[in-house]
Amino acid sequence: MKVYKTVAGLQRHLNELRQKGAQIGFVPTMGALHDGHLSLVKRCLNENNICVVSIFVNPTQFNNKTDLEKYPRNLERDINLLKSVGCNVVFAPSVKQIYPKVDKRQFDFGPLDKVMEGTYRPGHFNGVAQVVSRLFDIVAPKKAYFGEKDFQQLAIIREMVKQYHIPVEIIGCPIVREKDGMALSSRNERLSADERKRAVKISQTLFKSVEMAKSHSVDEVKKWVIDTINEEAILEVEYYEIVNSLTMQSVNSWNDCDNITGCITVYCGEVRLIDNIQYK
Repeated sequence: MKVYKTVAGLQRHLNELRQKGAQIGFVPTMGALHDGHLSLVKRCLNENNICVVSIFVNPTQFNNKTDLEKYPRNLERDINLLKSVGCNVVFAPSVKQIYPKVDKRQFDFGPLDKVMEGTYRPGHFNGVAQVVSRLFDIVAPKKAYFGEKDFQQLAIIREMVKQYHIPVEIIGCPIVREKDGMALSSRNERLSADERKRAVKISQTLFKSVEMAKSHSVDEVKKWVIDTINEEAILEVEYYEIVNSLTMQSVNSWNDCDNITGCITVYCGEVRLIDNIQYK
């Protein structure tokens, strides 16, 4: 496995591989890797000759400076994990390599980025679009792999690729969960043992709501999910929206569209956790 910290070094190596006929797959990450990331890497390896993983904590997508500073970082551990699953290339650049000059691009994704995360984290998706488009330009992969836990982000990236005619196939991969149902997340590392034990109520409530949806209205399910999670003193729901899986817009009825997803963000103490569940 090769590790590159410069754009020039990475591109030189990837160009050599392409000249030999290799297809490049790509998994962009912010490090603090877990089994969810590794599942993306394994799928990438199955579907391409070469898997490139980037490790870069992107400052432009954080609208909270403290959150950026506290984001877990352990490059050596991440590299060892990637080596253990057969990753071919790691790209771990500095901010200067990704942004040699300030990125002032402004993206417009219509209603997709005006709701949920877009409402509560202004500028977040613009930062995501900046870094992902830059990484696509650097790596030039045939396919790129993203986890469905960041459900709205995945929709934004698909829209960006469509709008800007970027020649990369976006592959969404299922949420990977702990045995108790908790969605794997790098932010879980920041939870205390007690917080981690209580945070599982988020996923447990979402799972139960799927059954409830068979006999209750959208509004009733929404209220029940929010009230149930908020009963746990340490948990506070920031938002819970039941949306059209393609447009991210709220639905009023289970018959409004063919694909419906419940998207939630909850504070567990100071740690912000996201999850989602498919209703149909």
